[in-house]
Amino acid sequence: MDVHAHLFYEYESEEELLQILPQLPADQPVLHIGAGSNLLFSGDYPGIILHSAIRGIETVAETADNLLLRVGAGEVWDDFVAYTVSRGLGGAENLSLIPGEVGASAVQNIGAYGAEVKDIITQVEAIELTTGQRRTFSNAECQYAYRQSIFKNQLKGRYAITYVTYSLCRHPVLNLDYGNIRAVLPITPSATYTVKDVRDAIIAIRNEKLPDPALLGNAGSFFMNPVVPTAQFQALLQEYPAMPHYVVPGGVKIPAGWLIDQCGWKGKSLGRAGVHDRQALVLVNRGGATPDEIMALSDAICQSVQKKFGITIHPEVNFI
Repeated sequence: MDVHAHLFYEYESEEELLQILPQLPADQPVLHIGAGSNLLFSGDYPGIILHSAIRGIETVAETADNLLLRVGAGEVWDDFVAYTVSRGLGGAENLSLIPGEVGASAVQNIGAYGAEVKDIITQVEAIELTTGQRRTFSNAECQYAYRQSIFKNQLKGRYAITYVTYSLCRHPVLNLDYGNIRAVLPITPSATYTVKDVRDAIIAIRNEKLPDPALLGNAGSFFMNPVVPTAQFQALLQEYPAMPHYVVPGGVKIPAGWLIDQCGWKGKSLGRAGVHDRQALVLVNRGGATPDEIMALSDAICQSVQKKFGITIHPEVNFI
């Protein structure tokens, strides 16, 4: 379903954004977006949408061990990952093929295959939409947690991110602990893998289980993996001894895709919206599905998981 905004502005520099901001009607809401792959609009947006087209990757500092790259918020995230890997730099390779743009990576704290972008972000530059004031946030000030940041909570909707600075490693220490990676790149005494090997492995894994949005409408991983208290996990493990899990600060992370699969949703449909037959974490548009149908399917899945496991899962996709 096509949706429309009252106005749409795209800017290519901080200066252009600062020229646009005073022109925005004070009585209309403003929404700043990235590529939009993590958004679900329920209908037309009755306000103004801003989008960054700030591009560029520049080296701002370097040491014997690290390279600091300042990247425009409008750069495609995976293009940036490809850039780092092509130069043999480590730190971003496990985040290969995640859709979206650089600015959104710092808002969402994107993560996959045992890595999170917070581990390589050093600072985030932003402009306050109401005042036009520039501000630089340190990594600590971003208050990163699992799929969380200050930009999704206390400062939601207040800032437009313009640049993100990442620290990449000249001598990469590869993160091969995630199960699917080990299956493709087994750890052996003679193994000498590179960041390109890791990127290629992750791209192959993602392509095998995640549908191409150009061929089958989807928003990638629709739900966040829940983190449950250790006591609750231990009780569940008695009933489900094969349950995959990862010990994390604050408890135990259980893959939402596994929970949804155990509830029998994989490959099933509700109206014209469905669950992908190879990855239960992915909701798909089987043709003509409305936002209401996607949200109804999401609600039904959440209720199933709550009823069967006593676990509350939350959409990673933002409903607008």
